[in-house]
Amino acid sequence: MPHDGDHVERVKKLALFIAEREGGDRDVIRIAAELHDIARNEENHAIRGAEIARNILVEKGYSEDFVERVCHCIEAHSFSGGIRPKTLEAKILSDADKLDAMGLIGVARAFMYSGERGRDIKSTLKHFEEKLLNLRDLMYTNTARKIAEMRHKKLESFYLEILSELDMGDVDDS
Repeated sequence: MPHDGDHVERVKKLALFIAEREGGDRDVIRIAAELHDIARNEENHAIRGAEIARNILVEKGYSEDFVERVCHCIEAHSFSGGIRPKTLEAKILSDADKLDAMGLIGVARAFMYSGERGRDIKSTLKHFEEKLLNLRDLMYTNTARKIAEMRHKKLESFYLEILSELDMGDVDDS
């Protein structure tokens, strides 16, 4: 997925919104959100991002415990990374990052990415089927589940409508 300049800010805003309702260390969440995609263009970006973040935070003098908590959030945020979040803060970051791939923002991001890669509409819709339409069921917090439900409906509605248009099911030939 493309990560336009606003992705990190949207994720941070969502994560802090969730934290207001669910709890968690807001400083850990804020810094983890700001750094979560620092290695976005690298292979295993979540693991690599945690390594980079660790160096930055140690250099800035944060405590070892704080650094490890932030780094766990970063390691566990990725949909494809395979690391399950163990802390509330990591669950919140994971939820916020997934929420940014849903709803109408998710639609826009999916088509931006496909445009960058020269993919056609059907290939993009396959991404909806394989990932985006499954994100609703991967939320950890109650707050994120509520937001995901609303965003999923928009995502699903778009998906069904575009399938209808592709099949010409929206054309009345009478």
